Amino acid sequence: MTANARFHLAFPVRDSGFAETRAFYRDLLGCREGRSSDRWVDFDFFGHQISAHLAPSEQDSESTNEVDGKQIPVRHFGAILDWEEWHRMAEKLKAAGATFVVDPYIRFRTRLGEQATMFLRDPSGNVLEFKAFRNEAMIFAA
Repeated sequence: MTANARFHLAFPVRDSGFAETRAFYRDLLGCREGRSSDRWVDFDFFGHQISAHLAPSEQDSESTNEVDGKQIPVRHFGAILDWEEWHRMAEKLKAAGATFVVDPYIRFRTRLGEQATMFLRDPSGNVLEFKAFRNEAMIFAA
């Protein structure tokens, strides 16, 4: 696999005109906006391309799985940040009044794979997870 490969993710949003989507991804999360049309808008999501596509009827999935005693939405995406950046992001989101699906906390504390994690919804209900591993060598540990 190419070490510098980037992923592309297309996901549905409900706001025609993309005002809420732009406010969340560009203004709150700091994602640079790329190309757009009246049906989609691209963002630089931590070096990866995500594309918000107007599709209001696609917002109905709500399956969860239990992880570490919490109900985690199955359908979600996000970024793995470094430890300090994760804490800065958590504080920024709290200060902005973000509503969390799972509040920022440390998962698997003192165990293999210890990580900071938080889940929140964008204005269209898409769930994002931001996490950071105390030891980044554990990201893909079995």
